[in-house]
Amino acid sequence: MSIEKIVEQALQDGYLTPSMEAEVGRICNTASELSIEEYMALDRLMGALLTGEVVVLPRKQFINVMEELVLSEAIARVAEIEAASEMTLDVGDIAAYALNRLPPLYATTEEGAHFQRAKAKEQLQDLIAGQVNEAIARNLDRPDTPNPTALGKSSGNEVLSQLTTWLQANATNFDPQPL
Repeated sequence: MSIEKIVEQALQDGYLTPSMEAEVGRICNTASELSIEEYMALDRLMGALLTGEVVVLPRKQFINVMEELVLSEAIARVAEIEAASEMTLDVGDIAAYALNRLPPLYATTEEGAHFQRAKAKEQLQDLIAGQVNEAIARNLDRPDTPNPTALGKSSGNEVLSQLTTWLQANATNFDPQPL
Protein backbone atom coordinates (compact mmCIF):
# COMPACT_ATOMS: atom_id res chain seq x y z
CA MET A 1 0.00 0.00 0.00
CA SER A 2 1.30 3.48 -0.82
CA ILE A 3 1.88 6.29 1.68
CA GLU A 4 -0.91 8.29 0.07
CA LYS A 5 -3.43 5.43 0.48
CA ILE A 6 -2.36 4.82 4.07
CA VAL A 7 -2.78 8.51 4.92
CA GLU A 8 -6.13 8.61 3.13
CA GLN A 9 -7.29 5.55 5.12
CA ALA A 10 -6.05 7.04 8.41
CA LEU A 11 -7.86 10.32 7.74
CA GLN A 12 -11.04 8.45 6.80
CA ASP A 13 -10.93 6.14 9.86
CA GLY A 14 -9.54 8.65 12.33
CA TYR A 15 -6.77 6.34 13.52
CA LEU A 16 -3.39 4.99 12.46
CA THR A 17 -2.88 1.31 13.24
CA PRO A 18 0.51 -0.14 14.18
CA SER A 19 0.62 -2.00 10.86
CA MET A 20 -0.11 1.21 8.92
CA GLU A 21 2.62 2.97 10.90
CA ALA A 22 5.05 0.13 10.18
CA GLU A 23 4.25 0.20 6.45
CA VAL A 24 4.88 3.97 6.24
CA GLY A 25 8.18 3.42 8.07
CA ARG A 26 9.13 0.56 5.75
CA ILE A 27 8.39 2.67 2.65
CA CYS A 28 10.38 5.63 4.02
CA ASN A 29 13.34 3.42 4.96
CA THR A 30 13.54 1.57 1.65
CA ALA A 31 12.83 4.41 -0.78
CA SER A 32 15.89 6.20 -2.08
CA GLU A 33 13.79 9.34 -2.51
CA LEU A 34 10.16 10.17 -1.73
CA SER A 35 7.95 11.94 -4.26
CA ILE A 36 6.37 15.35 -3.65
CA GLU A 37 3.00 13.59 -3.26
CA GLU A 38 4.42 11.29 -0.58
CA TYR A 39 5.90 14.25 1.32
CA MET A 40 2.57 16.08 1.08
CA ALA A 41 0.71 13.01 2.36
CA LEU A 42 3.13 12.69 5.28
CA ASP A 43 2.65 16.39 6.03
CA ARG A 44 -1.14 15.92 6.05
CA LEU A 45 -0.76 12.93 8.37
CA MET A 46 1.52 14.87 10.75
CA GLY A 47 -0.97 17.75 10.88
CA ALA A 48 -3.87 15.34 11.54
CA LEU A 49 -1.88 13.64 14.32
CA LEU A 50 -1.01 16.98 15.94
CA THR A 51 -4.62 18.20 15.88
CA GLY A 52 -6.03 14.88 17.10
CA GLU A 53 -7.99 14.31 13.91
CA VAL A 54 -6.05 11.03 13.66
CA VAL A 55 -4.93 9.09 16.71
CA VAL A 56 -2.30 6.37 16.87
CA LEU A 57 -3.64 3.09 18.18
CA PRO A 58 -1.33 1.70 20.87
CA ARG A 59 0.53 -1.52 20.32
CA LYS A 60 -0.67 -4.35 22.49
CA GLN A 61 1.95 -5.21 25.06
CA PHE A 62 2.43 -8.91 25.65
CA ILE A 63 5.13 -11.44 26.43
CA ASN A 64 5.65 -15.09 25.69
CA VAL A 65 6.45 -16.60 29.08
CA MET A 66 7.72 -19.73 27.34
CA GLU A 67 10.67 -17.71 26.00
CA GLU A 68 11.96 -16.84 29.47
CA LEU A 69 11.43 -20.40 30.74
CA VAL A 70 13.29 -21.92 27.78
CA LEU A 71 16.10 -19.37 28.03
CA SER A 72 16.54 -20.09 31.74
CA GLU A 73 16.70 -23.82 31.09
CA ALA A 74 19.03 -23.42 28.11
CA ILE A 75 21.41 -21.10 29.97
CA ALA A 76 21.59 -23.49 32.94
CA ARG A 77 22.25 -26.55 30.75
CA VAL A 78 24.79 -24.77 28.53
CA ALA A 79 26.65 -23.49 31.60
CA GLU A 80 26.88 -27.06 32.95
CA ILE A 81 28.18 -28.42 29.65
CA GLU A 82 30.66 -25.61 29.06
CA ALA A 83 31.99 -25.88 32.64
CA ALA A 84 32.59 -29.62 32.24
CA SER A 85 34.10 -29.51 28.74
CA GLU A 86 35.87 -27.36 26.17
CA MET A 87 32.71 -26.99 24.07
CA THR A 88 31.03 -23.70 23.26
CA LEU A 89 27.31 -23.77 22.53
CA ASP A 90 25.02 -21.11 21.05
CA VAL A 91 22.23 -20.40 23.56
CA GLY A 92 20.21 -18.54 20.92
CA ASP A 93 20.21 -21.49 18.52
CA ILE A 94 19.29 -23.86 21.32
CA ALA A 95 16.45 -21.67 22.58
CA ALA A 96 15.06 -21.13 19.06
CA TYR A 97 15.08 -24.87 18.33
CA ALA A 98 13.28 -25.67 21.58
CA LEU A 99 10.78 -22.79 21.23
CA ASN A 100 9.79 -24.02 17.77
CA ARG A 101 8.69 -27.28 19.39
CA LEU A 102 6.89 -25.91 22.44
CA PRO A 103 3.53 -24.19 22.84
CA PRO A 104 3.58 -20.40 23.33
CA LEU A 105 2.38 -19.03 26.67
CA TYR A 106 1.40 -15.41 26.04
CA ALA A 107 0.34 -12.99 28.76
CA THR A 108 -0.68 -9.33 28.73
CA THR A 109 -0.55 -8.64 32.48
CA GLU A 110 1.79 -9.48 35.36
CA GLU A 111 -0.96 -11.66 36.85
CA GLY A 112 -1.35 -13.50 33.56
CA ALA A 113 2.41 -14.01 33.28
CA HIS A 114 2.53 -15.34 36.85
CA PHE A 115 -0.31 -17.75 36.03
CA GLN A 116 1.43 -18.93 32.83
CA ARG A 117 4.75 -19.45 34.66
CA ALA A 118 3.08 -21.50 37.41
CA LYS A 119 1.15 -23.54 34.85
CA ALA A 120 4.29 -24.22 32.81
CA LYS A 121 6.39 -25.19 35.82
CA GLU A 122 3.69 -27.58 36.98
CA GLN A 123 2.66 -29.09 33.64
CA LEU A 124 5.41 -28.43 31.09
CA GLN A 125 8.77 -28.43 32.91
CA ASP A 126 9.69 -31.95 31.74
CA LEU A 127 8.70 -31.11 28.17
CA ILE A 128 10.76 -27.89 28.28
CA ALA A 129 13.81 -29.71 29.65
CA GLY A 130 13.43 -32.45 27.04
CA GLN A 131 13.24 -29.99 24.14
CA VAL A 132 16.26 -28.05 25.43
CA ASN A 133 18.22 -31.32 25.74
CA GLU A 134 17.22 -32.30 22.19
CA ALA A 135 18.26 -28.83 20.97
CA ILE A 136 21.65 -29.21 22.67
CA ALA A 137 22.14 -32.64 21.09
CA ARG A 138 21.29 -31.19 17.65
CA ASN A 139 23.63 -28.26 18.27
CA LEU A 140 26.48 -30.62 19.17
CA ASP A 141 25.90 -32.79 16.07
CA ARG A 142 25.80 -29.82 13.71
CA PRO A 143 28.91 -29.09 11.63
CA ASP A 144 30.64 -25.81 12.40
CA THR A 145 29.51 -22.98 10.14
CA PRO A 146 32.27 -20.43 9.66
CA ASN A 147 31.10 -16.90 10.43
CA PRO A 148 27.32 -17.38 10.49
CA THR A 149 25.38 -14.13 9.95
CA ALA A 150 23.15 -13.20 12.87
CA LEU A 151 19.64 -11.95 12.16
CA GLY A 152 19.49 -8.27 11.33
CA LYS A 153 23.22 -8.01 10.72
CA SER A 154 23.44 -8.13 6.93
CA SER A 155 23.04 -5.35 4.43
CA GLY A 156 21.26 -5.71 1.11
CA ASN A 157 24.59 -6.05 -0.72
CA GLU A 158 25.72 -8.81 1.65
CA VAL A 159 22.47 -10.71 1.13
CA LEU A 160 22.84 -10.36 -2.64
CA SER A 161 26.42 -11.58 -2.46
CA GLN A 162 25.41 -14.56 -0.29
CA LEU A 163 22.58 -15.41 -2.69
CA THR A 164 24.93 -15.22 -5.68
CA THR A 165 27.41 -17.52 -3.92
CA TRP A 166 24.64 -19.96 -3.03
CA LEU A 167 23.28 -19.94 -6.60
CA GLN A 168 26.76 -20.54 -8.03
CA ALA A 169 27.16 -23.55 -5.76
CA ASN A 170 23.67 -24.99 -6.18
CA ALA A 171 22.03 -23.82 -9.40
CA THR A 172 22.87 -25.38 -12.72
CA ASN A 173 23.65 -22.98 -15.56
CA PHE A 174 23.76 -19.96 -13.18
CA ASP A 175 25.00 -16.84 -14.96
CA PRO A 176 26.02 -14.13 -12.45
CA GLN A 177 25.84 -11.45 -15.17
CA PRO A 178 22.62 -9.38 -15.16
CA LEU A 179 20.27 -9.79 -18.12
